[in-house]
Amino acid sequence: MGKIHQLHTAISCSFASVLTGLLYVWPSYTLGLYTASDTSLLTSPMTDVESSLLGSLPSLGAMLGSVIVGGVISHLGRQKGGMVLVLPFVISWLIIDFTSSTTMILIARFIGGIGCGSVLVFAPIYISEVAEESIRGSLASVPVASYCIGVQLSYIVGWFLSYRYVLWVNLASSILGVALMMTVTESPIFLLRQNREEDAKLAIAHYRGESPSSKIVLEEISRLKQLIMPAVELAAINVVAEDTVKAEESEKEKLNGQSAEPEMTSKISSFKMLYLSPSSRRGFMVVGLSLSLQVMMGMVPVQVYAKQIFSQSAPTLSSHLCSVMFATVILVGSLISLVVADKFGRKMLLIISSVSVALCLVSMGLLLQTGIGPPWITAVLILVYCFFFMFGAGSIPYVLMSECFLPEVQSLASTLLMEWVWLLNFFIIGVFPFMIKYLGIHGSFYAFACFAVTDVCVALFLVPETKGLTNDQIQEALMRRRK
Repeated sequence: MGKIHQLHTAISCSFASVLTGLLYVWPSYTLGLYTASDTSLLTSPMTDVESSLLGSLPSLGAMLGSVIVGGVISHLGRQKGGMVLVLPFVISWLIIDFTSSTTMILIARFIGGIGCGSVLVFAPIYISEVAEESIRGSLASVPVASYCIGVQLSYIVGWFLSYRYVLWVNLASSILGVALMMTVTESPIFLLRQNREEDAKLAIAHYRGESPSSKIVLEEISRLKQLIMPAVELAAINVVAEDTVKAEESEKEKLNGQSAEPEMTSKISSFKMLYLSPSSRRGFMVVGLSLSLQVMMGMVPVQVYAKQIFSQSAPTLSSHLCSVMFATVILVGSLISLVVADKFGRKMLLIISSVSVALCLVSMGLLLQTGIGPPWITAVLILVYCFFFMFGAGSIPYVLMSECFLPEVQSLASTLLMEWVWLLNFFIIGVFPFMIKYLGIHGSFYAFACFAVTDVCVALFLVPETKGLTNDQIQEALMRRRK
Protein backbone atom coordinates (compact mmCIF):
# COMPACT_ATOMS: atom_id res chain seq x y z
CA MET A 1 0.00 0.00 0.00
CA GLY A 2 2.90 2.33 0.71
CA LYS A 3 4.14 2.15 -2.88
CA ILE A 4 0.66 3.01 -4.12
CA HIS A 5 0.77 6.14 -1.96
CA GLN A 6 4.19 7.02 -3.37
CA LEU A 7 2.88 6.54 -6.92
CA HIS A 8 -0.15 8.68 -6.13
CA THR A 9 2.05 11.52 -4.91
CA ALA A 10 4.37 11.21 -7.92
CA ILE A 11 1.44 11.38 -10.34
CA SER A 12 -0.25 14.23 -8.46
CA CYS A 13 2.80 16.48 -8.30
CA SER A 14 3.76 15.56 -11.88
CA PHE A 15 0.34 16.38 -13.29
CA ALA A 16 1.55 19.96 -13.64
CA SER A 17 4.00 18.59 -16.23
CA VAL A 18 0.94 17.49 -18.23
CA LEU A 19 -0.24 21.10 -17.97
CA THR A 20 3.18 22.25 -19.19
CA GLY A 21 2.88 20.08 -22.30
CA LEU A 22 -0.63 21.41 -22.93
CA LEU A 23 0.55 25.00 -22.61
CA TYR A 24 3.67 24.71 -24.79
CA VAL A 25 2.06 22.90 -27.73
CA TRP A 26 -1.08 25.05 -27.84
CA PRO A 27 0.34 27.75 -30.21
CA SER A 28 1.16 25.16 -32.89
CA TYR A 29 -2.52 24.85 -33.86
CA THR A 30 -3.77 28.21 -32.55
CA LEU A 31 -1.34 30.66 -34.12
CA GLY A 32 -3.02 30.41 -37.52
CA LEU A 33 -6.31 31.48 -35.96
CA TYR A 34 -4.65 34.51 -34.37
CA THR A 35 -2.76 35.65 -37.49
CA ALA A 36 -5.63 35.24 -39.96
CA SER A 37 -6.68 38.55 -41.49
CA ASP A 38 -10.33 37.81 -40.77
CA THR A 39 -9.80 36.55 -37.21
CA SER A 40 -12.74 37.01 -34.86
CA LEU A 41 -10.82 35.89 -31.78
CA LEU A 42 -8.76 39.08 -31.44
CA THR A 43 -9.42 42.77 -31.98
CA SER A 44 -6.71 42.66 -34.68
CA PRO A 45 -4.48 39.93 -36.17
CA MET A 46 -1.18 39.19 -34.45
CA THR A 47 1.97 40.65 -35.99
CA ASP A 48 5.11 38.62 -36.64
CA VAL A 49 6.69 39.85 -33.40
CA GLU A 50 3.57 39.03 -31.39
CA SER A 51 3.40 35.60 -33.01
CA SER A 52 6.98 34.94 -31.97
CA LEU A 53 6.28 36.08 -28.41
CA LEU A 54 3.27 33.76 -28.20
CA GLY A 55 5.63 30.81 -28.31
CA SER A 56 8.67 32.25 -26.55
CA LEU A 57 7.19 34.10 -23.56
CA PRO A 58 6.54 30.92 -21.54
CA SER A 59 10.31 30.32 -21.50
CA LEU A 60 10.90 33.74 -19.94
CA GLY A 61 8.16 33.06 -17.41
CA ALA A 62 9.72 29.67 -16.69
CA MET A 63 12.99 31.32 -15.70
CA LEU A 64 11.11 33.35 -13.08
CA GLY A 65 9.21 30.27 -11.94
CA SER A 66 12.45 28.33 -11.42
CA VAL A 67 13.71 31.11 -9.12
CA ILE A 68 10.65 31.36 -6.86
CA VAL A 69 9.93 27.65 -6.41
CA GLY A 70 12.51 27.16 -3.64
CA GLY A 71 11.08 29.91 -1.46
CA VAL A 72 7.50 28.78 -2.02
CA ILE A 73 7.98 25.13 -1.04
CA SER A 74 10.35 26.01 1.81
CA HIS A 75 7.80 28.29 3.48
CA LEU A 76 4.51 26.61 2.54
CA GLY A 77 5.66 23.01 2.28
CA ARG A 78 5.48 20.60 -0.63
CA GLN A 79 1.72 20.02 -0.51
CA LYS A 80 0.45 23.60 -0.12
CA GLY A 81 3.35 24.99 -2.13
CA GLY A 82 2.48 22.63 -4.98
CA MET A 83 -1.06 23.99 -5.02
CA VAL A 84 0.26 27.54 -5.30
CA LEU A 85 2.67 26.59 -8.10
CA VAL A 86 -0.18 25.14 -10.22
CA LEU A 87 -2.30 28.31 -9.91
CA PRO A 88 -0.44 30.18 -12.72
CA PHE A 89 -1.87 27.66 -15.20
CA VAL A 90 -5.41 28.37 -13.99
CA ILE A 91 -4.87 32.14 -14.16
CA SER A 92 -3.30 31.91 -17.62
CA TRP A 93 -6.17 30.00 -19.23
CA LEU A 94 -8.79 32.15 -17.49
CA ILE A 95 -7.24 35.31 -18.96
CA ILE A 96 -7.04 33.81 -22.46
CA ASP A 97 -10.65 32.60 -22.26
CA PHE A 98 -12.03 36.01 -21.26
CA THR A 99 -9.95 38.35 -23.45
CA SER A 100 -9.62 39.30 -27.09
CA SER A 101 -6.59 41.52 -26.47
CA THR A 102 -3.27 40.37 -27.87
CA THR A 103 -1.40 42.05 -25.01
CA MET A 104 -3.43 40.21 -22.37
CA ILE A 105 -2.92 36.88 -24.14
CA LEU A 106 0.85 37.43 -24.17
CA ILE A 107 0.77 38.34 -20.47
CA ALA A 108 -1.21 35.16 -19.83
CA ARG A 109 1.41 33.11 -21.69
CA PHE A 110 4.14 34.61 -19.48
CA ILE A 111 2.14 33.78 -16.34
CA GLY A 112 1.62 30.22 -17.55
CA GLY A 113 5.37 29.96 -18.10
CA ILE A 114 5.92 30.71 -14.41
CA GLY A 115 4.01 27.54 -13.62
CA CYS A 116 6.02 25.56 -16.20
CA GLY A 117 9.36 26.56 -14.73
CA SER A 118 8.37 25.98 -11.13
CA VAL A 119 6.84 22.52 -11.53
CA LEU A 120 9.85 21.14 -13.40
CA VAL A 121 11.90 21.90 -10.28
CA PHE A 122 9.22 21.07 -7.73
CA ALA A 123 8.19 17.57 -8.87
CA PRO A 124 11.67 15.94 -8.73
CA ILE A 125 12.25 17.40 -5.25
CA TYR A 126 8.96 16.10 -3.88
CA ILE A 127 9.39 12.65 -5.44
CA SER A 128 12.95 12.27 -4.15
CA GLU A 129 11.75 12.96 -0.60
CA VAL A 130 8.98 10.33 -0.51
CA ALA A 131 10.13 7.54 -2.86
CA GLU A 132 11.78 4.29 -1.78
CA GLU A 133 15.13 3.44 -3.34
CA SER A 134 13.67 0.41 -5.16
CA ILE A 135 11.24 2.50 -7.25
CA ARG A 136 12.80 5.97 -7.04
CA GLY A 137 14.13 5.91 -10.59
CA SER A 138 10.78 4.98 -12.08
CA LEU A 139 8.91 7.59 -10.04
CA ALA A 140 11.51 10.24 -10.92
CA SER A 141 10.75 9.58 -14.59
CA VAL A 142 7.05 10.33 -14.11
CA PRO A 143 7.38 14.14 -14.67
CA VAL A 144 9.05 13.64 -18.06
CA ALA A 145 6.45 11.05 -19.09
CA SER A 146 3.71 13.40 -17.87
CA TYR A 147 5.04 16.20 -20.06
CA CYS A 148 4.93 13.88 -23.07
CA ILE A 149 1.35 12.91 -22.20
CA GLY A 150 0.49 16.62 -22.10
CA VAL A 151 2.02 17.16 -25.54
CA GLN A 152 0.14 14.17 -26.93
CA LEU A 153 -3.13 15.28 -25.36
CA SER A 154 -2.71 18.82 -26.66
CA TYR A 155 -2.22 17.66 -30.26
CA ILE A 156 -5.28 15.41 -30.04
CA VAL A 157 -7.46 18.10 -28.46
CA GLY A 158 -6.32 20.64 -31.06
CA TRP A 159 -7.13 18.18 -33.83
CA PHE A 160 -10.71 17.41 -32.80
CA LEU A 161 -12.00 20.37 -30.77
CA SER A 162 -12.73 23.99 -31.59
CA TYR A 163 -10.81 26.93 -30.13
CA ARG A 164 -13.17 27.60 -27.23
CA TYR A 165 -13.46 23.94 -26.19
CA VAL A 166 -9.67 23.62 -26.23
CA LEU A 167 -9.44 26.50 -23.74
CA TRP A 168 -12.02 24.88 -21.49
CA VAL A 169 -10.20 21.55 -21.53
CA ASN A 170 -6.95 23.30 -20.55
CA LEU A 171 -8.69 25.27 -17.80
CA ALA A 172 -10.43 22.18 -16.40
CA SER A 173 -7.12 20.29 -16.46
CA SER A 174 -5.43 23.10 -14.53
CA ILE A 175 -8.14 23.09 -11.86
CA LEU A 176 -7.73 19.31 -11.64
CA GLY A 177 -4.02 19.85 -11.02
CA VAL A 178 -4.78 22.03 -8.00
CA ALA A 179 -7.30 19.47 -6.73
CA LEU A 180 -4.80 16.61 -7.02
CA MET A 181 -2.30 18.47 -4.84
CA MET A 182 -4.96 18.63 -2.11
CA THR A 183 -4.96 14.83 -1.91
CA VAL A 184 -1.24 14.22 -1.20
CA THR A 185 0.55 13.84 2.13
CA GLU A 186 3.26 16.30 3.12
CA SER A 187 6.93 15.36 2.75
CA PRO A 188 8.43 13.96 6.00
CA ILE A 189 11.65 15.89 5.36
CA PHE A 190 9.77 19.20 5.33
CA LEU A 191 7.91 18.20 8.52
CA LEU A 192 11.18 17.36 10.29
CA ARG A 193 12.61 20.73 9.32
CA GLN A 194 9.55 22.29 10.94
CA ASN A 195 10.26 20.27 14.13
CA ARG A 196 7.02 18.31 13.62
CA GLU A 197 8.46 14.88 14.36
CA GLU A 198 5.16 13.17 15.14
CA ASP A 199 3.63 14.40 11.88
CA ALA A 200 6.79 13.23 10.08
CA LYS A 201 6.32 9.74 11.57
CA LEU A 202 2.73 9.69 10.30
CA ALA A 203 3.89 10.78 6.85
CA ILE A 204 6.55 8.06 6.73
CA ALA A 205 4.01 5.49 7.89
CA HIS A 206 1.69 6.62 5.09
CA TYR A 207 4.38 6.33 2.41
CA ARG A 208 5.77 3.02 3.72
CA GLY A 209 2.42 1.38 4.53
CA GLU A 210 3.46 0.72 8.12
CA SER A 211 2.38 1.65 11.63
CA PRO A 212 3.86 4.92 13.00
CA SER A 213 5.48 2.93 15.83
CA SER A 214 6.94 0.23 13.59
CA LYS A 215 10.66 -0.44 13.36
CA ILE A 216 10.73 0.58 9.70
CA VAL A 217 9.25 4.00 10.45
CA LEU A 218 11.56 4.60 13.42
CA GLU A 219 14.62 3.62 11.38
CA GLU A 220 13.50 5.84 8.50
CA ILE A 221 12.99 8.89 10.69
CA SER A 222 16.41 8.33 12.27
CA ARG A 223 17.94 8.12 8.79
CA LEU A 224 16.19 11.31 7.67
CA LYS A 225 17.47 13.16 10.74
CA GLN A 226 21.01 12.19 9.84
CA LEU A 227 20.34 13.07 6.21
CA ILE A 228 19.26 16.58 7.11
CA MET A 229 22.41 16.97 9.23
CA PRO A 230 24.81 14.57 7.44
CA ALA A 231 27.95 13.74 9.39
CA VAL A 232 29.95 12.99 6.23
CA GLU A 233 29.26 16.41 4.74
CA LEU A 234 29.85 18.21 8.04
CA ALA A 235 33.22 16.52 8.29
CA ALA A 236 34.16 17.64 4.78
CA ILE A 237 33.06 21.21 5.50
CA ASN A 238 34.91 21.25 8.77
CA VAL A 239 38.09 20.12 7.05
CA VAL A 240 37.80 23.08 4.74
CA ALA A 241 37.21 25.22 7.80
CA GLU A 242 40.20 23.57 9.54
CA ASP A 243 38.05 22.39 12.41
CA THR A 244 38.72 18.66 12.42
CA VAL A 245 38.44 18.38 16.17
CA LYS A 246 34.79 19.38 16.15
CA ALA A 247 34.15 16.99 13.28
CA GLU A 248 35.57 14.08 15.28
CA GLU A 249 33.49 15.06 18.30
CA SER A 250 30.39 15.20 16.13
CA GLU A 251 31.09 11.71 14.80
CA LYS A 252 31.62 10.36 18.32
CA GLU A 253 28.31 11.86 19.44
CA LYS A 254 26.60 10.21 16.50
CA LEU A 255 28.06 6.81 17.45
CA ASN A 256 26.84 7.33 21.01
CA GLY A 257 23.31 7.87 19.73
CA GLN A 258 23.39 11.65 19.96
CA SER A 259 22.51 14.00 17.13
CA ALA A 260 25.08 16.18 15.43
CA GLU A 261 25.31 19.78 16.56
CA PRO A 262 22.20 21.54 15.20
CA GLU A 263 23.71 24.95 15.83
CA MET A 264 26.58 24.28 13.47
CA THR A 265 24.31 22.87 10.75
CA SER A 266 21.84 25.70 10.94
CA LYS A 267 24.59 28.22 10.25
CA ILE A 268 25.47 26.60 6.92
CA SER A 269 23.45 28.14 4.11
CA SER A 270 22.45 26.18 1.03
CA PHE A 271 24.83 28.22 -1.12
CA LYS A 272 27.72 27.57 1.25
CA MET A 273 27.00 23.85 1.52
CA LEU A 274 26.70 23.53 -2.26
CA TYR A 275 30.10 25.22 -2.60
CA LEU A 276 31.93 23.57 0.30
CA SER A 277 30.46 20.05 0.11
CA PRO A 278 32.63 17.86 -2.17
CA SER A 279 29.79 15.51 -3.10
CA SER A 280 27.39 18.39 -3.78
CA ARG A 281 29.91 20.11 -6.06
CA ARG A 282 30.55 16.86 -7.86
CA GLY A 283 26.85 16.13 -8.22
CA PHE A 284 26.20 19.63 -9.51
CA MET A 285 28.92 19.23 -12.14
CA VAL A 286 27.78 15.79 -13.29
CA VAL A 287 24.07 16.61 -13.45
CA GLY A 288 24.81 19.99 -15.05
CA LEU A 289 26.89 18.31 -17.77
CA SER A 290 24.18 15.71 -18.46
CA LEU A 291 21.46 18.37 -18.72
CA SER A 292 23.60 20.61 -20.92
CA LEU A 293 24.47 17.82 -23.34
CA GLN A 294 20.81 16.76 -23.40
CA VAL A 295 19.82 20.22 -24.66
CA MET A 296 22.70 20.37 -27.14
CA MET A 297 21.65 17.10 -28.77
CA GLY A 298 19.14 19.25 -30.63
CA MET A 299 15.77 17.76 -29.74
CA VAL A 300 13.99 21.13 -29.82
CA PRO A 301 15.47 22.30 -33.16
CA VAL A 302 14.87 18.86 -34.69
CA GLN A 303 11.26 19.09 -33.58
CA VAL A 304 11.04 22.45 -35.35
CA TYR A 305 12.52 21.01 -38.55
CA ALA A 306 10.60 17.70 -38.31
CA LYS A 307 7.39 19.21 -39.67
CA GLN A 308 9.14 20.12 -42.94
CA ILE A 309 10.72 16.67 -43.12
CA PHE A 310 7.35 15.00 -42.66
CA SER A 311 5.71 17.26 -45.25
CA GLN A 312 8.38 16.22 -47.79
CA SER A 313 8.43 12.52 -46.96
CA ALA A 314 4.70 12.00 -46.35
CA PRO A 315 2.81 14.79 -48.15
CA THR A 316 -0.46 12.85 -48.12
CA LEU A 317 -0.65 12.84 -44.32
CA SER A 318 -2.19 15.74 -42.42
CA SER A 319 0.02 17.89 -40.22
CA HIS A 320 -2.19 17.00 -37.24
CA LEU A 321 -1.64 13.27 -37.80
CA CYS A 322 2.12 13.77 -38.14
CA SER A 323 2.19 15.80 -34.91
CA VAL A 324 0.27 13.12 -33.01
CA MET A 325 2.54 10.40 -34.41
CA PHE A 326 5.59 12.44 -33.40
CA ALA A 327 4.25 12.95 -29.86
CA THR A 328 3.31 9.27 -29.59
CA VAL A 329 6.89 8.17 -30.25
CA ILE A 330 8.20 10.60 -27.63
CA LEU A 331 5.62 9.37 -25.13
CA VAL A 332 6.42 5.69 -25.72
CA GLY A 333 10.13 6.36 -25.24
CA SER A 334 9.55 8.18 -21.96
CA LEU A 335 7.18 5.47 -20.67
CA ILE A 336 9.69 2.72 -21.42
CA SER A 337 12.33 4.74 -19.59
CA LEU A 338 9.97 4.96 -16.62
CA VAL A 339 9.57 1.17 -16.55
CA VAL A 340 13.21 0.13 -17.00
CA ALA A 341 15.01 2.90 -15.06
CA ASP A 342 15.15 0.77 -11.91
CA LYS A 343 15.93 -2.48 -13.75
CA PHE A 344 18.92 -1.61 -15.91
CA GLY A 345 20.30 1.39 -14.02
CA ARG A 346 20.89 5.01 -14.99
CA LYS A 347 24.30 4.62 -16.65
CA MET A 348 23.22 1.84 -18.98
CA LEU A 349 20.13 3.71 -20.22
CA LEU A 350 22.11 6.90 -20.68
CA ILE A 351 24.85 5.14 -22.68
CA ILE A 352 22.44 3.16 -24.90
CA SER A 353 20.34 6.26 -25.53
CA SER A 354 23.25 8.56 -26.38
CA VAL A 355 24.91 6.03 -28.70
CA SER A 356 21.60 5.47 -30.53
CA VAL A 357 20.96 9.22 -30.80
CA ALA A 358 24.44 9.77 -32.26
CA LEU A 359 23.92 7.03 -34.87
CA CYS A 360 20.51 8.43 -35.85
CA LEU A 361 21.82 11.98 -36.19
CA VAL A 362 24.81 10.90 -38.31
CA SER A 363 22.52 8.79 -40.53
CA MET A 364 20.09 11.67 -40.95
CA GLY A 365 22.96 13.98 -41.87
CA LEU A 366 24.32 11.53 -44.46
CA LEU A 367 20.91 11.00 -46.04
CA LEU A 368 20.24 14.74 -46.30
CA GLN A 369 23.77 15.49 -47.56
CA THR A 370 23.95 12.76 -50.19
CA GLY A 371 20.28 12.11 -51.01
CA ILE A 372 21.07 8.41 -51.43
CA GLY A 373 17.84 7.23 -49.80
CA PRO A 374 14.13 8.03 -50.16
CA PRO A 375 12.86 10.91 -47.97
CA TRP A 376 10.62 8.64 -45.89
CA ILE A 377 13.72 6.98 -44.38
CA THR A 378 14.77 10.34 -42.96
CA ALA A 379 11.29 10.77 -41.49
CA VAL A 380 11.49 7.33 -39.86
CA LEU A 381 14.95 8.16 -38.48
CA ILE A 382 13.56 11.30 -36.86
CA LEU A 383 11.00 9.16 -35.04
CA VAL A 384 13.68 6.66 -34.00
CA TYR A 385 15.91 9.53 -32.84
CA CYS A 386 13.10 10.96 -30.70
CA PHE A 387 12.34 7.54 -29.21
CA PHE A 388 15.92 6.85 -28.13
CA PHE A 389 16.37 10.41 -26.88
CA MET A 390 13.38 10.10 -24.53
CA PHE A 391 14.43 6.54 -23.64
CA GLY A 392 17.44 7.81 -21.69
CA ALA A 393 19.19 11.06 -22.58
CA GLY A 394 15.98 13.07 -22.30
CA SER A 395 14.83 11.59 -18.97
CA ILE A 396 17.76 10.21 -16.96
CA PRO A 397 19.36 13.63 -16.24
CA TYR A 398 16.17 14.63 -14.41
CA VAL A 399 16.27 11.37 -12.46
CA LEU A 400 19.86 12.20 -11.47
CA MET A 401 18.81 15.71 -10.49
CA SER A 402 16.32 14.24 -8.02
CA GLU A 403 18.88 11.78 -6.57
CA CYS A 404 22.34 13.36 -6.43
CA PHE A 405 21.86 16.17 -3.91
CA LEU A 406 21.51 16.46 -0.17
CA PRO A 407 18.11 17.71 1.02
CA GLU A 408 19.79 20.91 2.23
CA VAL A 409 20.89 21.85 -1.31
CA GLN A 410 18.29 19.98 -3.41
CA SER A 411 16.04 22.99 -3.98
CA LEU A 412 18.90 25.42 -4.71
CA ALA A 413 20.76 23.04 -7.02
CA SER A 414 17.60 22.12 -8.94
CA THR A 415 16.69 25.78 -9.35
CA LEU A 416 20.13 26.76 -10.65
CA LEU A 417 20.25 23.81 -13.05
CA MET A 418 16.79 24.48 -14.47
CA GLU A 419 17.65 28.14 -14.99
CA TRP A 420 20.66 26.97 -16.97
CA VAL A 421 18.50 24.57 -19.01
CA TRP A 422 16.05 27.36 -19.95
CA LEU A 423 18.96 29.57 -21.03
CA LEU A 424 20.49 26.79 -23.13
CA ASN A 425 17.15 26.08 -24.79
CA PHE A 426 16.83 29.75 -25.65
CA PHE A 427 20.38 29.70 -27.03
CA ILE A 428 20.04 26.58 -29.18
CA ILE A 429 16.76 27.75 -30.70
CA GLY A 430 18.31 31.14 -31.41
CA VAL A 431 21.45 29.82 -33.13
CA PHE A 432 19.79 27.00 -35.07
CA PRO A 433 18.88 29.19 -38.09
CA PHE A 434 22.52 30.30 -38.30
CA MET A 435 23.69 26.69 -38.04
CA ILE A 436 21.49 25.83 -41.01
CA LYS A 437 22.79 28.84 -42.92
CA TYR A 438 26.51 28.16 -42.38
CA LEU A 439 26.64 24.41 -41.75
CA GLY A 440 23.57 23.21 -43.61
CA ILE A 441 20.94 20.95 -42.09
CA HIS A 442 23.20 17.93 -42.40
CA GLY A 443 26.06 19.81 -40.73
CA SER A 444 23.76 20.77 -37.86
CA PHE A 445 22.89 17.12 -37.33
CA TYR A 446 26.60 16.24 -37.29
CA ALA A 447 27.17 18.91 -34.63
CA PHE A 448 24.35 17.53 -32.50
CA ALA A 449 25.85 14.05 -32.91
CA CYS A 450 29.15 15.31 -31.43
CA PHE A 451 27.33 16.31 -28.26
CA ALA A 452 25.67 12.88 -28.13
CA VAL A 453 29.11 11.22 -28.32
CA THR A 454 30.32 13.51 -25.54
CA ASP A 455 27.34 12.43 -23.45
CA VAL A 456 28.43 8.81 -23.87
CA CYS A 457 31.84 9.71 -22.41
CA VAL A 458 30.27 11.60 -19.51
CA ALA A 459 28.01 8.63 -18.74
CA LEU A 460 30.92 6.20 -18.86
CA PHE A 461 33.44 8.12 -16.74
CA LEU A 462 31.57 10.65 -14.60
CA VAL A 463 27.99 9.58 -13.91
CA PRO A 464 27.71 7.32 -10.84
CA GLU A 465 25.25 4.44 -10.83
CA THR A 466 22.55 5.50 -8.35
CA LYS A 467 20.17 2.57 -8.84
CA GLY A 468 18.93 1.30 -5.46
CA LEU A 469 21.23 3.54 -3.40
CA THR A 470 20.16 5.71 -0.49
CA ASN A 471 20.96 9.41 -0.55
CA ASP A 472 23.96 9.07 1.75
CA GLN A 473 25.32 6.15 -0.31
CA ILE A 474 25.04 8.33 -3.43
CA GLN A 475 26.98 11.11 -1.69
CA GLU A 476 29.72 8.62 -0.77
CA ALA A 477 29.81 7.35 -4.37
CA LEU A 478 30.22 10.91 -5.64
CA MET A 479 33.05 11.56 -3.18
CA ARG A 480 34.82 8.33 -4.15
CA ARG A 481 34.67 9.31 -7.82
CA ARG A 482 36.13 12.69 -6.93
CA LYS A 483 39.07 11.02 -5.23
